[in-house]
Amino acid sequence: MKGADVLLGAAGLAAFLALGEAVPRLGLVKEAYFPPTSRIADALGQEVTEGAFWTALGDTLTGWALGLAIAVGAGVVVGVVVSVVPYLREATASTIEFLRPIPSVALIPLAVLLYGTELRSVLLLVVYASFWQVLVQVLYGVRDVDPVAEETARSYGLGAWARIRHVLWPTALPYVMTGVRLAAAVALILAVTAELVIGAPGLGSRIAVAQTSQAVPEMYALVVVTGLLGLLINVGARTVERRALAWHQSVRGEVTV
Repeated sequence: MKGADVLLGAAGLAAFLALGEAVPRLGLVKEAYFPPTSRIADALGQEVTEGAFWTALGDTLTGWALGLAIAVGAGVVVGVVVSVVPYLREATASTIEFLRPIPSVALIPLAVLLYGTELRSVLLLVVYASFWQVLVQVLYGVRDVDPVAEETARSYGLGAWARIRHVLWPTALPYVMTGVRLAAAVALILAVTAELVIGAPGLGSRIAVAQTSQAVPEMYALVVVTGLLGLLINVGARTVERRALAWHQSVRGEVTV
């Protein structure tokens, strides 16, 4: 079944690439605005031979990785503390619901005023957007803890840290991993967006330069690179999720009777 899925996926990709080659060749769109797939592939091949491309790729991955790490660490800690401290969740609920819907791109002027085009501007946007993905999942995960298991742990005299480790964390971990997977994708989106709009070093700034210099095939090639990065990050996040949850029913494929 997996082999058939791979073949179908390959066939779909081949059809998409062929369509991208045919549409401009047939004159349905102007090649100046949408080059054929072969020209984009040539531009991509030229890009990967340049040291500046790899430097930009490293800058993007640095902003993505640092921002994601900070967001995950802060989201897990804040989520657990808010959930286990009495009345703290009720006290912070309105604040969380107020801050969470604010688009990260709305903070771009603030980021520019504070840090200009430095890496810290990218981190501000990435952390803000990714933090809520993790925090909300942690809150849902803690809410899903079995009250009977919690009371049993208390009756056996387990302290707060022991209850978090042996009762709360195993229940919340599947939610946490979902939050990390979502945050990883959001972090990449915001890293490239920040570079594109602010001009911070990275793939986004190279896309902006290619656009302004009318290097259309190079611009599309860089867009393809960001798409490939997103695909690799998603595959990597799912792999980590499966390994971290190897004991969980959702991964083992068991059915509770």
